This record gives sequence, structure tokens and C-alpha cells, in this order.
Amino acid sequence: MNSPSAGARTGPFAAVDLGASSGRVLLGRPVDGRLVLREAHRFDNRPVRVHGTLHWDALGLYRGVLDGLRAAAALTRGEGGPASVGIDTWGVDFGLLDGDGALLGNPVHYRDTRTEGMADEVEKVLPARELYRLTGLQQLPINTLYQVAAARHTEGFAAARQMLLMPDLLSYWLTGVAGTETTIASTTQFLDPRTRRWSPRAAAAVGLDTGLFPPLRDAGDPAGALLPEVLAETGLDGPVPVTAVGAHDTASAVVGVPAEGDRFAYISTGTWSLAGVELPSPVLTEESRLANFANELGVDGTVRYLRNIMGLWLLQECLREWRADEVPGTEDLTGLLEAAARAPGLRSVVDAGSPAFLAPGGMPERIADACRSTGQPVPRDPAETTRCVLDSLALAHRQVIAQAERLSGREVETVHIVGGGARNALLCRLTADACGRPVVAGPVEATACGNLLVQARSAGAVRGGLGELRALVRTSLPPLRYPPGGEGTTAWERAAARLAP
Repeated sequence: MNSPSAGARTGPFAAVDLGASSGRVLLGRPVDGRLVLREAHRFDNRPVRVHGTLHWDALGLYRGVLDGLRAAAALTRGEGGPASVGIDTWGVDFGLLDGDGALLGNPVHYRDTRTEGMADEVEKVLPARELYRLTGLQQLPINTLYQVAAARHTEGFAAARQMLLMPDLLSYWLTGVAGTETTIASTTQFLDPRTRRWSPRAAAAVGLDTGLFPPLRDAGDPAGALLPEVLAETGLDGPVPVTAVGAHDTASAVVGVPAEGDRFAYISTGTWSLAGVELPSPVLTEESRLANFANELGVDGTVRYLRNIMGLWLLQECLREWRADEVPGTEDLTGLLEAAARAPGLRSVVDAGSPAFLAPGGMPERIADACRSTGQPVPRDPAETTRCVLDSLALAHRQVIAQAERLSGREVETVHIVGGGARNALLCRLTADACGRPVVAGPVEATACGNLLVQARSAGAVRGGLGELRALVRTSLPPLRYPPGGEGTTAWERAAARLAP
């Protein structure tokens, strides 16, 4: 079922996978029923604050992509170079182009404060209940809709002739062909998940002309070919096609979940934890809106019914501050996690979904403040703070998965953790304990796997639906299993009660 068809290009394929803190280019190809991966290049993604506004360094990211493709060319010299390139990134953020196709300033980072108060402004024009019915998206201040509401009266927005979401911007620079991939479009709060088309009513609420977006395209569609200047810059021999993949990194990650059947929940962990279930159609009930669930689009017509949780951002920010202050015991993450495993469990927990933790800076003290405000013991050292963070994430995973199961009617037997958090054995074990279900951890590079497999299928190097693609991931990268145990469900229920309003 996964054998290539006659005349198919068999790879290797190049996955450009950009996360909130780093980017990477991985090569992969199907060989004897297995997906063989190798890393070509990895680079930092470092936001820049200019005159009080937090930006992405878009040209720096593009340079990292070119460096990665150059490394991929060197690694595949004897194989004819990559057969295709696919790009995925985080959601919601965008670049504006003028009439000549030039970028009008660096894209603004979703953690910038410009969207503060925008939800209330939009509510005056389009009530939250109707907005959810139209777009089915979780209400978060980072959503593209609120970013547009904050930027629509600026000179840059007035000069814009095209609006490209981050993976589509990079694809445009590589190919000269503009398009909007549907899974990334579904993070904007402008797309109707039922029709998989733009919602004119949602766009009108913030004065957006959806004509600014180039035409929609689906994962697996052609997205152009590398320009001659890109070929010269990277040393690749053309033509090299670019293939639209699940351009939202979570969409690609869910393709890379090594699940059997459909009775599973996924948690894509990294800077964020995105926890939910895969469905054939959206859930647009009022109860779903009040629970703040998103109906984001997935590959092959699926819906990713999920909720965003702050994720390992909480720990990343703590580590950044501790290391800047040279706090003892924080230079080695492995040692810190071992100390956290020995710290008392469920001593203190915080709401990992709270917007109070969205902005960078001062994270250890904000966690301490959250514990004080709920009458819980304040963590006394980095080990206890780390345990508080991981207990809190496991508790949030438990709550979201239970709600997703109830609201969608999809029974969950197994919880899959993919992404960077799959390396964190303590988080995986705590999540299994909290959810009372086995956790299957890995692969870490699920996003790149999903990206590569969509390219490979489009090229005819593999065949089948999501079930067949996931079987290939299971065979190629066997995951680890964590059975539930430890703290009983009553302990987790008591911990959740401390956070109840």
C-alpha cells in the first residue's frame, strides 16, 4: 500500500519546518516501507523588538531556509537533489506586500501587545456567538482577525495589496507564486470550517477585503517551483517543485501522529500544547464556544478540534530568566527535570491556558503570583517551579481531552504526544496519570514527518490515506508508551478544584 507507483519521484523530499523558537530543514524519503529522515540544517528563530513592537525577523528566517536548502543540496548531491520542498510554520501571523510584491515591514509577532482590547472592539460589531458560528475558532488575542483589527488603520495596511500568512510568504519568496494553504488559513478566524472558504461576514467585521489573500490551495497541491535565483543561491539543480503541505505546523504534526484507528487524542507539544481530537466535521455548538475550542482544518478534509494551552513556553521562559540570573541548578535541563520529578507532586498548579502567561518576561514570578492568588504554596526553588509547570500542563491536558471527548462525542482510548514535549518523560508520565489513559510519545519530529509524507504522496512515492501514512510513521519511528499510574484521579480532581472560579 505504501509502495511507489510507476514513474513516481521517490525523493528525498525536503521539509522546511519553522517553529516559534527555531527552524529546521529535514530530508526524508520512503525506503522499503519506512520513512528515513536526516537533518540538513537547524537555525534559531529570534524575534526582534523595534520601537516597542515585537517582530519576526522574516528575512533572517528566509536566509535560514536558503541555508537549509543549500545544506540539503550538498547532502543529496549524488541523488539528484530534493524531489520537492514543503513549508510549514506556526499560525496566525502574516506579511503585507505592496503592489510590487515587496514586504511592507517585518511581520508582527503574535505575542506583541497590539491586540489588547481588540476582542471587545470586534464584539461591538460582531458578537462572539455569531463569530464562532461563522468561523468555529477559539477566541485568542493572537488570532489574525484581532491583529487585523489592530492594524487596519495603519499606513502599512492601507498600502497593502496582498496578505500572506507566514508559510505562504516564504513559499512566495522561493517561487514567485502566491497562494493561501487552507490549514494555515483556518487559524485566521476568517475561514468557515464548513465550506473551507472565507467568511465575508467575519472579514467585514474588521474591514478586511479577503481579496488581499491569494487563492486558497489544499495540502498536496502544487505551489510553484524554485526560482532560478533560488537555485543559484542554494546550488540545487532545477526544476525543484514546491508542494503545499499542511502549512500550519500542527496540521502537519497531526498527520505524523502514529495512531491506529480514530479513538485517539493528540497533544502537539512545544512552545504551545495543542490538544484535541480529529473529526470529520466541525463542532459549532454554543457549549463548544464557551469551552473555547477551535475547529481548525486538517489534511484530507479533516477538522482538528482542539484547544491551545501555553505549553512548554512556561518552562522555556523560566529557564531563560534563571540562566540569565545564573541561578544554580538550571544550566542542565536533564538535572532540573530529575529534581522536579523528586519534588512533591500537585503541591501547586496554575491555569496553563491563562492569557496572563502569554507575554515574555518575569515568568517565575508570574507563576508564583498565580499560586498566591489561589491560596496555594508558592514554589520555593526552580525544581518546584518546574514541577508546578509540568503538573499544570498535565492537568490542562486532562481537562481539554475530557472536554473534547464530551463535546465531540469522539471516544478517546489513547493519548498521543508528539513534538518536543515527547522527549520530556516526566511530562508524558504525568499526562498519562492525569488522563488515566496510556500516553504514546513520539515522534519528536512529527511535523516534519507529516510535511514529508504529504509531499511523498503528492509525488506518488507513497499511496493511501491518513491511516496508511500514520502506519508508515509507526514503522519508521516506534514511539514510547507510558501507562497511567501514580497519583489517582481524585488527586487530579482536587488539583483542578483549586483553580475553579
